[in-house]
Amino acid sequence: MTRMGKRQEMRRVFRQFSILSFTCVIMATWEFLLTANTQGLVDGGLAGLFWSYLWTIVGFGLIIASMAEMASIAPTSGGQYHWVSEFAPAKYQKFLSYTTGWLSSMSYQAGNASGFFLAGTVIQCLAMVNYPSYTAPNWQSTLCVLAVVVVSAVFNIWGSWCFPILNNISMVLHITGFVAVVVTLWVLAPHPPASEVFLHFTNAGGWSTIPLSLMVGQISAIASLGCSDAAAHMSEEVSDAGLSVPRSMMWTFYINGGTGLIFLVSILFAIPSVDDALNDPTGYPFFYMFQVAMPDTNVGTKILTVIAVWCLMVGNVSFTASCARQAWSFARDKGLPFSGWISKMNPRVHVPVNATLLTLACTVLLSLINLGSNAAFNAILSLQLSSLMASYAICISCIVYRKIRDPASIPKARWSLGKLGLPINIIAMCYSVFACFWTFWPNSTPVDVESFNWAPVIFMAVIIVAMITYIVQGRHVYDGPVALVKKL
Repeated sequence: MTRMGKRQEMRRVFRQFSILSFTCVIMATWEFLLTANTQGLVDGGLAGLFWSYLWTIVGFGLIIASMAEMASIAPTSGGQYHWVSEFAPAKYQKFLSYTTGWLSSMSYQAGNASGFFLAGTVIQCLAMVNYPSYTAPNWQSTLCVLAVVVVSAVFNIWGSWCFPILNNISMVLHITGFVAVVVTLWVLAPHPPASEVFLHFTNAGGWSTIPLSLMVGQISAIASLGCSDAAAHMSEEVSDAGLSVPRSMMWTFYINGGTGLIFLVSILFAIPSVDDALNDPTGYPFFYMFQVAMPDTNVGTKILTVIAVWCLMVGNVSFTASCARQAWSFARDKGLPFSGWISKMNPRVHVPVNATLLTLACTVLLSLINLGSNAAFNAILSLQLSSLMASYAICISCIVYRKIRDPASIPKARWSLGKLGLPINIIAMCYSVFACFWTFWPNSTPVDVESFNWAPVIFMAVIIVAMITYIVQGRHVYDGPVALVKKL
């Protein structure tokens, strides 16, 4: 904190295990593979979802390693925009850092909304399981989302002191829930042949070729492995952050990535018919899987779904905290409009209450998309992942530049990639650009108003607002975090 010119304003309540639990629960790989696999099944099918997960886990492993090294060099709540400011060419650092800050903010705000949307709509689908005649209108699913938002607000403002305990308990449920679902599907579900799972690609999205369909469908795999950098935004609340944060990021990837692969294979072998899974009345294929595995009773379906919903809800609460810290940090550096208000720290609870309220307000606004479009979740998820991958690409490209141009100027990292750092960074940068491109695509073709992916429109609108804000205000008040680092 001293090197970065920042004042310690929050309590360091996280230790190594609790920040690991925090990040694992936020990343929620098996929970996302269970509940957010629709696009992968539509575009690619069983084999497409499997193989896209394999290349995604390789790409994300390189990204997370790159981010972990930067988190060790500069453990700050700012994350990507701070690292860009430190490592970008001096001539461009201010503009690039400002742009990255907006991209990161957009990603985290959209990611927060997508998590709440999943939890809220799955809760509504439980009602459909109990009452088959229930039709689940969109406005009621939006109300379910808002109810989960209220729960998150209470925890984030008045219960932040119990985050380590809450996440440690949820980490246990995260692991036991994984075991419960996997064993249930192994023992009870009918299994298609291995050739169907690993070699049979489908194209229900209407794309011209199977490879194109695979590229579009990989968003399900990307979503399940994103946001392990959430720990970086909690750095100012972690003891020995320069070592604990990068370790937690990598171990989260090892734990969630590994269990995610086992889980994915398990659910793929529990789907005897992709068409029937996609046409389930709830809109979520996993309800079909559970009901095929346990056809005589809904009790097992309800129990396993409640476990997944609990993990998603705790992940939402924790993600809101990380999201609010990112916004608070960017406002602290005068990167957002009304920065003075957003960056205020509540002295009684030691929480950025205003940034938390802003985060939850953005979630509410994004959830309203659901009132006018059935493709709301895909749009919000695409917005999150496109802006996240763009921020990764800029951030990692800056550390690549610095390692090539002036490696001696990079502060020593306690967690370092060593000599492999540069090639890892270069491949991670290329993968980030590749993934970012495909996150903008719609779920299927032909596209109409109902199925249109609004993410590119919102993305460009936010970028335009950011550029206008930079010209009018940002270039006069925003110097970038590196300005404080240089003054020390």
